[in-house]
Amino acid sequence: MTGDPVHPPVAGAVRGGPDSIAVGGGGVPRVLVLRALGLGDLLAGVPALRALRRAYPGHELVLAAPAELAPVAAATGAVDRVLPAVAPGRAVPRTLDWTGPPPDVAVDLHGNGPPSHRLLAGLRPRRLLAFAHPGTPEVDGPPWYAEEHERERWCRLLRAYGIDADPRDLRLPRPDAPSPAPGAVVLHPGAGAPARCWPVERYAAVAEALRARGRRVVVTGGADEADLVARLAKRADLPDTDVFGGGLPYGRLSALVADARAVVSGDTGIAHLAVAHATPSVTLFGPVPPSRWGPPPDPRHRALWHPGPDGDPHGRRTDPALLRITPDAVLDACDALDALDALDALDALDTPDDPDAPEEGP
Repeated sequence: MTGDPVHPPVAGAVRGGPDSIAVGGGGVPRVLVLRALGLGDLLAGVPALRALRRAYPGHELVLAAPAELAPVAAATGAVDRVLPAVAPGRAVPRTLDWTGPPPDVAVDLHGNGPPSHRLLAGLRPRRLLAFAHPGTPEVDGPPWYAEEHERERWCRLLRAYGIDADPRDLRLPRPDAPSPAPGAVVLHPGAGAPARCWPVERYAAVAEALRARGRRVVVTGGADEADLVARLAKRADLPDTDVFGGGLPYGRLSALVADARAVVSGDTGIAHLAVAHATPSVTLFGPVPPSRWGPPPDPRHRALWHPGPDGDPHGRRTDPALLRITPDAVLDACDALDALDALDALDALDTPDDPDAPEEGP
């Protein structure tokens, strides 16, 4: 590791504001952000990433995240480069392939414990922005609140360091690619763990009812969910043209979601993508409540949830709270979205092209 001598990372040192310190040798200073998690995690972190981009406009912003998320990171407009980083089971990576001088600023958007703190501190950044933890008393950050919503959590972290961050700043630009199924209802039965997977037979019942109403229904799944997608397609008697298994490339998935009539899924990445594209969505929650991972308040996004004690979001069986959601409840939510869409269409007809034009007389 080369560059100017650095002091140990003391988060409290930046409370006066995010002023820049140039890297020795005339190089561009860098901000390193650790969030080596999945698609939904990255999308929930978009407001914080954009806040860092605004706070450090002259820095290169490097995101330590899985390499396959590079197109998503690029779409945020906040990230200059992805440093490939991943660990099994959402753990903290053991090392980062960081080269050159230490980062000017390191930001822990991964977790709140010593493993992620020490991983970043080992790179000897000039500043470390992170939540406080008894295991790393040298990090003078704000407290961690377990029940806080994920988007607000990371924005609050940055605000504690004098960086303005708005959790509502999460929209993504419309993709250039055409949708492979414009106007379809997208069903996504998979999730990061079985605990968050609603039963396939219930998705099939929803698909059959929607198709009986004249809706096109398509099913998607991740790279390791081919069997799940195939079982749903078979039960719902979907044609091959409406089955998108095997993990669509991000550009194609983004286009599919952006031009969908609605997205129906569990608490997983595609639900966050629907929010990012303002696509109507029905998200089935359990074992974690929508107060921690749900969409922002918006009639286009319906969060279905039966209150109860939290379960294990990484469990090996479907959570009981999720099982309390019925196909009829999902169809009712879809009907509510259709009614909202009809009202929006009527409003558009009633709105003049020129809002400043005078009203016509009788």
